[in-house]
Amino acid sequence: MKTQSKRRPQPLSPDSSPNPFDILTEEIVCKILDHLHNDPFATKAFSLTCKAFYFIESRHRRILKPLRPELLPRIFHRYPFVSHLDLSMCPRVDDNTLNVISSTWKAILQSINLSRSRFFTNAGLSSLFVNCSGLVEVDLCNATQLTDLAASAIAEAKNLERLSLARCKSITDMGIGCIAVGCRKLRSLSLKWCLRVGDLGVELIAFKCKQIRSLDLSYLPITEKSLNSVLQLQHLEDLVLEGCHGIDDDGLSTLDQRCKSLKMLNLSNCQNVTHTGLSSLINGTEQLQQIILAYGSSVTSDLVKCLNAYSKLQSIKLDGCTVTWSGIKAMASLNAPVKELSLSKCLGLTDDGLSFLVQSHKDLRKLDITCCRKITYTSIDIITNSCTYLTSLRMESCSLVPKEAFVLIGARCSFLEELDATDNEIDDEGLKSISRCSKLSILKLGICSNISDEGLAKVGSSCSMLKEVDLYSTPLASTLIMTEILLVQTTKCSYCQAEGSEGLKDIRSVAISDVGIAAIGEGCPALEMINIAYNDKITDNSLISLSKCRLLKALEIRGCLGVSSIGLSAIAVGCKQLTVLDIKKCFNINDNGMLPLAQFSQNLKQINLSYCSVTDVGLVALASISRLQNMTILHLAGLTPNGLAAALLACRALTKVKLHASFRPLLPQSILGYMEAHGCVFHWRDKAFQKEMDPKGWKLHFGRSSSE
Repeated sequence: MKTQSKRRPQPLSPDSSPNPFDILTEEIVCKILDHLHNDPFATKAFSLTCKAFYFIESRHRRILKPLRPELLPRIFHRYPFVSHLDLSMCPRVDDNTLNVISSTWKAILQSINLSRSRFFTNAGLSSLFVNCSGLVEVDLCNATQLTDLAASAIAEAKNLERLSLARCKSITDMGIGCIAVGCRKLRSLSLKWCLRVGDLGVELIAFKCKQIRSLDLSYLPITEKSLNSVLQLQHLEDLVLEGCHGIDDDGLSTLDQRCKSLKMLNLSNCQNVTHTGLSSLINGTEQLQQIILAYGSSVTSDLVKCLNAYSKLQSIKLDGCTVTWSGIKAMASLNAPVKELSLSKCLGLTDDGLSFLVQSHKDLRKLDITCCRKITYTSIDIITNSCTYLTSLRMESCSLVPKEAFVLIGARCSFLEELDATDNEIDDEGLKSISRCSKLSILKLGICSNISDEGLAKVGSSCSMLKEVDLYSTPLASTLIMTEILLVQTTKCSYCQAEGSEGLKDIRSVAISDVGIAAIGEGCPALEMINIAYNDKITDNSLISLSKCRLLKALEIRGCLGVSSIGLSAIAVGCKQLTVLDIKKCFNINDNGMLPLAQFSQNLKQINLSYCSVTDVGLVALASISRLQNMTILHLAGLTPNGLAAALLACRALTKVKLHASFRPLLPQSILGYMEAHGCVFHWRDKAFQKEMDPKGWKLHFGRSSSE
C-alpha cells in the first residue's frame, strides 16, 4: 500500500489561531457547500461556524441574488468570484450601481438579471458591457425606459450568447441593428412585445447572428419579408411567432427558404395562417418535434396533413381551436410518436373524436382536455385503457364526466404525476383509486364538492411525493349554508323545515376538515404548495398539521374563518421556506400571528392581509422581513395612516403594494415619493368592504356568466 502524504494541510483561513476544522481540505468544504446552495439560511449558518468556513464560503459562492442594491458595496468585498448576478429583487438599480458592479467583477461576471430593475440608462449599461467582457447572458425584460442608445451599449458585449429584451417597447430597428452587428455570438434572443421592431431589425439579426438557436418574435409587426431571412439560420431550433398578425397565407406562400434544423414552432394567435401558410412555413423542417397552433384557425384534415412528413413530432398543442371530425381522423393517422397533446378549450371535441384519437396514440404522456365540456365517461374509459403511461392529465371543468370515471384513472394510469380535476364530479371512491398513483406530485381538486376527508386521507397516506395540492372551495358554499339556515328558520312549512335541515346536512358533509388536512400534513413531507381557501371546517389544527411540511413555500387559506393566530404561528415556526401567504378574510388572525411571521418567516416575499384583524403593531413587525416584496392591505380596521407610513418606510424591499384609495390623501406625499423612487409601485383600490362572500365570485373566476 502506498503511504499517504504526511504534508500538513494548509489552514483554510488567514487566521493563525488553532482550529479543528483546518484538518479539512478546501475541496471537502466546497463539496459540503455544493449541497447547501438551495437553502440560503443553511449557507449562512455554515459560514458563521468559524472563520475558516466564513473565508471558504466567500470564495466558493458563484451565484448571488441580493435583496437590496444598497447591500452591494459590502457584497463586492465579501464575494469576489461571483459569476451569476440576479438583481430581480432590486427594483432600483441606477448607473452608479452598474458602474460599481462592472469595476468589481469585470471579466468574472458571466450573467446578470435586470428584468425587474429600473432607473439605469445606456451610460450604466455601457460601463457594464465594456468592463465585463465575459458576459454571456443578460436579461433586460420590462426595461421600457431603454432606447436605441441602450441597444448600442449592449452591442459592446461581444461574447453575449443569450439576451432577453421582452417588452423593451422603445427600442427600434436601429437599436436591434447595433446589437446584430456587435453581438455576433448570440444563440438565444427574445424580442417579445418590442413593438417598434419590424422586418428590418429581424433581418439584420438573421444576417449577422448566424449562431441563433432560439428566437422569440412574439407580437412583432413583422411579415414574411423577414421570415425568409430567419429561415436561413442553419442552427435555428426554436421559433416563436405568437401573435404576429402581419403573417398570413399569402405572404407565407412566397417563402423560398427552408429551415431544416427547426425543432419547435409556435404560431399561437396567428388567425391569418391556415394550412396553406403552415405548409409553406414548415416545408423541409425535418427535425420538427413540437408545434403550437393554439387559438388559430380550425383544425381540419388539410391542416393536419401538413404534419404528416414529420416523423419526430412529439408535441402538438391546439388549445382554443375549433376541431373538426376530419381533423381528428387525420391526427389519428399521424405516424409520429406523439407524447404530448393539448386540446384545452377546443370547440367541437366530442367522445367519438377524442376516443378515436387516443386509440391511435397510445404512447401519450401528457394530455390536456381542460374545459372540453362535451366529453363523458366514454372518453375517460378509452383514454385510461389506451394511454396507460400517462404522467399528466389536465381535465378541469369537464362537467359531463361522472364520478365513476375517476376510478378508472387510478386503476389504469399508475404512472400519473399530475392530475387537474378542478370543478369536476370526483368523489372519495375516485380519490381512493387515484391514491394508487404513488408518483403523484400535483393534485388539483378545487371546487370538487363530492370529496371529503375519507378520500383525502387515502391520498395523504399513499402519495408521499405530493408537492402541490389545490383544495380551493368556493364562497358559494358558505353562502348556501347561510341561505339554508335562513330558510329553515323563517319557513312556516314543517316539510320545508325537514327538507332544509337535510339539505344543510348534505352541504356540510362534503367539506374538507382538519382530518383530511392532517393526513396530507403527515403523509406528504415534500409538500411545497397547498390551497385550502374558503373551506369553512378548517381550524388551527389543520395549520398545525401542515407545519410539519418543512418545504412548504405557498399557503392560501383565505376565507377560512376557523383559523387564528395560533395556527399561523405554528406555520411560521415550522415552515421557514414559506414565500407566499394569503390570509385574506381570516378575521381571527391578528398581531399575535404577525410577530412569529416576522421572527421565523424570513423567506416571505408575498402576503395578502386584507380583512384581517391586524393593526399597526403587526404590520410594522412584518416590515422587518427583509425579503418581503408584495403586500395587499385592504380593509384592515386597526390600521392607521401613521402605522402604515412607518411600515412602508421600514419595509425596504417592497416593489408592489395594494392599498385602499382612502389612504392616499392621508399619507405624506414625501413618503410615497420616496417609496416610488426606490422602485415600489402602488395600486390604489376603491373597493367597498365585503361583509359577505359573493356567491357569484367563483363563476366569474372561472369564466362563467352569472346567468348560468
